[in-house]
Amino acid sequence: MIYFSDYFKVSESVLDSYGAFDISLITDLPLFIDPFLLFGSTKPVYQKLHEEILQYLIFLKEKSASGNISDGEKKAWFMFPEVEQTWLGFSVSGNSGRGLGPKFANTLSVYMPIIYPDLGDEQISQTSHLEKAGLFQIGIGKDNISDFTTNLIKRFLLTYTEAFAKAHIDTKHLAVYNVDKVYFDYDLERWMPQKFTLPSCNGDFVLLTPVDILTKDENWINSGDMRSQFTQVCNAIPNSQLRGEINNYFQSRLPRVISRRQRITQKEKNEAIIATLKKFPKIVDYYIQLKERNKDGAKATSKKNVEEIKSVFVNGVSKLIDALKENADPDRTKPKDSFDESMERVKFLKHVIEKNDGYRIFYVKNVPIKREEHLQLIFRLTWYATSFDVNSEVNNGRGPVDYKVSKGSSDNTLVEFKLASNSQLKKNLMNQVKVYQGANPGSRSIKVILYFTLDDLQHVKLVLKELQLTDDETIVLIDARRDNKKSGSTT
Repeated sequence: MIYFSDYFKVSESVLDSYGAFDISLITDLPLFIDPFLLFGSTKPVYQKLHEEILQYLIFLKEKSASGNISDGEKKAWFMFPEVEQTWLGFSVSGNSGRGLGPKFANTLSVYMPIIYPDLGDEQISQTSHLEKAGLFQIGIGKDNISDFTTNLIKRFLLTYTEAFAKAHIDTKHLAVYNVDKVYFDYDLERWMPQKFTLPSCNGDFVLLTPVDILTKDENWINSGDMRSQFTQVCNAIPNSQLRGEINNYFQSRLPRVISRRQRITQKEKNEAIIATLKKFPKIVDYYIQLKERNKDGAKATSKKNVEEIKSVFVNGVSKLIDALKENADPDRTKPKDSFDESMERVKFLKHVIEKNDGYRIFYVKNVPIKREEHLQLIFRLTWYATSFDVNSEVNNGRGPVDYKVSKGSSDNTLVEFKLASNSQLKKNLMNQVKVYQGANPGSRSIKVILYFTLDDLQHVKLVLKELQLTDDETIVLIDARRDNKKSGSTT
């Protein structure tokens, strides 16, 4: 049983009617809560959540401005664990994450007055936004914003899930949990616990999240988008003197071009933009104002993102797993080691993708979803019932590998996934798994390469020939093309 609906015996249509996403209970799915969608919503409950986030930011700013926050207070007010029970984010192995630790606490407590100089009294944007902390190149990223948002609206998620659970889930699957850090008591200046009756899986509770506050990849307000719209934002500033000062300073930060052949690189341009933003932080407010005016764009992007993830990781994977079950050998009696089991799983994937229309899983409205992490996650989801440990490997100083499949210390196999279009494919085939094996004696490896075009296939064959790996049976190519499949159907 992979999904919430499977485990708790709830119809997908009931979940859809409630507005909740059907999460996986094996590994996180690549979605997260975007606080802008709370601000941009017409639902009073979401607008109230956004106001509560700002109320807490005001509290933090006031404490930061005092200049004497103790380490204990930083831990109590700025540090939060990841809310793993949502099963959202991007962890290709399970649902654990780092959360908001001392680095985040120290950074935010120092920079609060700089990030939010007019918090609660904005003159340019309609209001302030939590995402603003990720625009100043101070080490606060989208993961931090996501974790912070989820923690600040945790009581809503708990209440939302409890209401669904009591109405639709058998009581044998429910348990009462005393949850830590649920709401903030401004009189006591501390986070308070609260009890909830929640769905229970493997000794922990599970949280549902509404689909209309979810997105993937980036928040609607994000630093990459701000840099890409830098010129547009600056040109929209109504104060002509300020526009001129910004433009002059920006030009002064760019390297001099002394010949027609010389070009300013994107890196140099980005560095000049960042320097200009630090010199004129009001640009950030004008950027936010521009994003606020396009609430409908944020909602449309969110809807498209959720539909894509659902198409690939819920509907598509469900069909893929059904096909894998049909291909399973019911008469198998001899247990396989990690290499045989991994190779069998990879070959099943290859067969289903190439022969059973499984390629559709990588397409949304005829457009291929070319992401290595998607293939990794699909592979992990297919280990829905196994006695093997299937873990995503972290970088141990010798290089990371996508998965380590093992049973005990002496039986382990490394599985690596790559797209044929990856510019580092040749280098990876030469070094990565080989180097990693040096730190894991006795490990065997499998390399899986997914391709979407004939050109990609020809490129892979050329690389394998150059490396004398053409006949290497541990390298498995998977054909995800649409143009050579009989059905030609769309997802």
